[in-house]
Order: sequence, then C-alpha cells, then structure tokens
Amino acid sequence: MNEHLFDNVVIVGGGTAGWMAAAALGFVLEGSKTTVTLIESEEIGTVGVGEATIPPIIAFNQMLGIDEDTFVRETNATFKLGIEFVDWLELGHSYIHPFGDFGHDFDAIPFYQYWFHRALAGKKDDLFSYSLMVEACRREKFMRPVRDNPRSAYAGINYAFQFDASLYAKFLRKYAENHGVERVEGKIGHVDQDAESGHVTAVRTEDGREISGDFFVDCSGFRGLLIEQALETGYEDWRSWLPCDRAWAVPTAKQADPIPYTRATAREAGWQWRIPLQHRTGNGHVFCSEFIDEEAAKQTLLENLDSEPLADPRLLRFITGHRKKFWNGNVLALGLAAGFMEPLESTSIHLVQTSIARLLTHFPDKRLNPSDIDAFNTRTLHEYEKVRDFLVLHYTATRRDDTPFWRHCQTIARSPDLARRLAQFEASGRIFEETGDIFGTASWLAVMYGQGVEPQASNPLIAKMSMERVDALIGKVGQTIGHAAEQMPTHQGFIDEHCAATAK
Repeated sequence: MNEHLFDNVVIVGGGTAGWMAAAALGFVLEGSKTTVTLIESEEIGTVGVGEATIPPIIAFNQMLGIDEDTFVRETNATFKLGIEFVDWLELGHSYIHPFGDFGHDFDAIPFYQYWFHRALAGKKDDLFSYSLMVEACRREKFMRPVRDNPRSAYAGINYAFQFDASLYAKFLRKYAENHGVERVEGKIGHVDQDAESGHVTAVRTEDGREISGDFFVDCSGFRGLLIEQALETGYEDWRSWLPCDRAWAVPTAKQADPIPYTRATAREAGWQWRIPLQHRTGNGHVFCSEFIDEEAAKQTLLENLDSEPLADPRLLRFITGHRKKFWNGNVLALGLAAGFMEPLESTSIHLVQTSIARLLTHFPDKRLNPSDIDAFNTRTLHEYEKVRDFLVLHYTATRRDDTPFWRHCQTIARSPDLARRLAQFEASGRIFEETGDIFGTASWLAVMYGQGVEPQASNPLIAKMSMERVDALIGKVGQTIGHAAEQMPTHQGFIDEHCAATAK
C-alpha cells in the first residue's frame, strides 16, 4: 500500500463537472484507502447550458461501464451527428459540421482533395453531400456504427449526445454514490489553508461542519471558490478573441420529433442555440453586451423560439478565458471554475472530460510532484488554445458585415497557429491533424469551407489521374452515401426502439 496515497479527495460543487469527477474518481479509487467526498448545496443552482456534446463522451461512459441505452433513457437524451450553422457565412446560408468523415481516401490522398481538384476544374457540386453524417441529418436519420465490417458505409458513423445536463448530473450522482462517493449537503462558509504552503486543508460549511482533505477539485462554477477566492490564481481574459460575454437560456416545449443535430443560428450581435431533447428543447442566445443590451438580446431569443417557453429566460454573465493555473497547489479546477469558452462547438463538457482523463494520467499523491502539476497545466492550456482557435475561425471567416458586431468580428486577430492553418488550406487544400487537436480533419474542412474559405489548388498527385476517373470515384462515393443514408432508420424511430425515456 502506498503510504503517500491521499486519505480524502474533496470535490467542491456538484453539477455536471462535479459529478463527472466524482463518478470517475469513485470508479478508479474504489477499494483503496482514499475516500471521495462531494459537497454541494441544493440552494445553489447550476448553469446547465452544456446540453450538447461531442463524440469522445462515448469513451467516458464506456470507461465507467455505463450502458448507453440506459444513459440515453435516464437523461432524456437524443443523438447528435453534427452542428448546423445558419447565417454564419452570410444571411440565408447554412452548412452542417458533421462528426464523421467526408467520403473515403483513395491512394492515400484524402477524398476532399479529389473533390477540390474537380471543383477547381469547374465541376463544383455540394461537398457536404459526400458526408454520411450530413445526409443523415438532412433526412433526420440515425443508427449506431457497424463494428464488425470495416468496409460497410455505416462503419464510420460518429455521434455524440444532446441531453438534460441536470439529469446527467443526477444519473452520475447515483453512479458515484454506488461506487463509494459520499455526498455532503451544505454551503461552503470558510476555506482553511496551511499557513506555510497555502494549500487548502479543509472547507467548512455555513453550519460549522469541517470537511478536511489532501486534494481538492474545485467545481464551484464561475466564482472559483477554491482556485480563485482562496488561492487567488488569476484569470486570463480572452475577450479580445471571443467577445461574447452574456447568454440568455430558456427551455421550450417539444414541438416535433427531435432532429439528430444541434443548430447554431447567427444573430445581430451573437448567435442562438437550439438543442432538441426527448422531452423539450434547449434554447439560448449568446451575445456581446458591447453591441446589444441584455433586454434586447432577451427579446431576440424570445422572438425566435419555435414553441412556447417552459420557464422565464435565465441570464448568464461570463468572461471567456481560463485560470492562469488549472491546477494550483493541491487544488484542481474543473468546468466553469477552470475557464469558459462559449458553447458554440459543444466543448464545455468535453473539456471537463479531458481534464479528468489528464488528472488520472498525472494522478498525484501527498507529495504533489511539481512536474505532474506543470505537465497538467501545460497540456490543458494547449487544449484550451486549440479550442479557442477553432471557435475564432467561425467568427473571423465570415462575409457578414451587416451589423457592427459582425464588422468587429472581421477585425479579430487570429493566433499565428490559426493563421498558418488557414494559409495552408487556402494555398493547397491541405489539413493536418496536430497534437492536442480536439477537432480532426473533417471538422476543420467543414468549418473552413462552410465559412467560405476555398483552396486555390489541390494535391498535384491527382493530376496524373484522368478527370473521367475522378468523376467516377466521386460519383460512386456520392451514390453509396445517398443510398446508405436513405436506408437508415429515423432518429425518432431509433430512440423509440432502443432508448425512449420513461418519463418525459
């Protein structure tokens, strides 16, 4: 037995981030001497806007041994094949960022390079029709991938979920408590720190109870009760890149069968999300208060709902960016306590998940090795920067100049890394996945091309092939994808057969 193993890990705050951490730590520490305690108050509401996810969440559920149909049923979830962006390039234009690939490679050259080769020769059709995920979205179809036949058109299906974040937290709470996590109800009134090291030694609830720990996970939301209020870690403000700083959120009644994708519609000074669940629809308006006031932004949201609101809109104020250290001393921040980037590409829950995975990789003991902490902070910052650049791409690659906000977006400076990626794509159509990328080649392709960025050349190796053969290859792919999408069950039909919620 490791004598340096923690006696007690304390998680401050519940919600999605807190209970994801509790579930993971309860699972991996079960049977050890380390106890895991989570403190939360029913009086403190959670933000709960992160109802849409990206595909790696499947791996998180699988790690915990969670049955997917049960999870979908218990969280009123739907399946998600991508995100539709409406009016981002220009008014009246839309495209879908799919989670799966475009076509399939020939002779080690990506399919999209053949498509661009043909388009540059004047034979341009709809690039997005060569994505099975896009065609399934357009038809409102869904099925899980075929695992036992890599040649099947369905082998490359890639998906995520749209779910009720509060129900997900409740689902994970039950899981965590079944794996030994103790929940304490109460508000934190005081934080005790070691006079010499500054490390947190205990937290005290307002009614006087003391919960001591060796290691603390701060999931207390924007306020950062431990990471900021106690340790004064500092915050890196990214509003120069991502200027939106407010969001109104409101649920609406279910209007029709849920679509298998999230929708993000550009508005006068921001954008509006629509996330269909089994029992209702999640809606919100993310905006920049410098270009529209809060009441006007709320009115914009209410005027663009497709069914009646189920509650009053709730306002969230935030500053995009991150803590200067995600892990400081014996405190590690997760979720909103760590940082925030608007939910444009549904990365909030994913960043919690990857930080948990990174914590397990660098899991410390009482000695708190500084090299582990430094490695965690370096890798996490790198990931945040990759997400930031991908989001900035949406705002800066636009032809919108019809409002002051969109004219401002065209002046936002791109990071050197984002500028390099765009220059490379414009020059040759090449996209390379890099260390730390959350989004792969297909994602960069979809958003760059969907936002009007087009290459001036394609891979020169394709020139040796006759245009007739290129046409035949592309035509066959399009035919296969169209047929495959048509044969898939409907999204609602799949849910009804496998994982319909019992109580909606």
